[in-house]
Amino acid sequence: MIRRFARPYARAVMDVVGDAQRGAALLDELRRFEQTRKVAPELHELYANPGIDAATKTNVTRAVAQRLGLSDMAVKVLDVLLRNHRINDLGAINEALAELIRAATGTVAAEVRAAQQPTPAELEELRRTLEKKVGRKVEVDVSVDPSLLGGFVAKIGSEVYDASVAGKINKFRESLG
Repeated sequence: MIRRFARPYARAVMDVVGDAQRGAALLDELRRFEQTRKVAPELHELYANPGIDAATKTNVTRAVAQRLGLSDMAVKVLDVLLRNHRINDLGAINEALAELIRAATGTVAAEVRAAQQPTPAELEELRRTLEKKVGRKVEVDVSVDPSLLGGFVAKIGSEVYDASVAGKINKFRESLG
């Protein structure tokens, strides 16, 4: 679920970049920064600590952004989030931005749980299959769930497509009882 405060930031980013393609490129950069922030608990603590001055936070952010090779636009977005004490909410803002980009490009999001990480060829085949099923472009987000035993479960909006071994076992059990 996207938090309410995230949408205005996402809309502002889209207004500034002008189109979905540039928005997607910026989103990729912001996701890289967010991933770095997530794996470094010191960064989360730095941004959450009101006792650390804004200049220090800005300097650290710019150093991380430079190391990641982020664009000037990405740094400007991060600066705005820092000033507004929203840098630790970047994940929610990225999610809202992704939603706007999907809406602009006629794409839907598919949350896929797979028993094991699919190969690039399997992922492409799954994407094409889901696109035929829903009649729109599909953006696939895969997570691994070994409890499925095999196959996958795809969720697009409220629709669920269960092609997992665990799902087939459960259906078979239900048919017996």
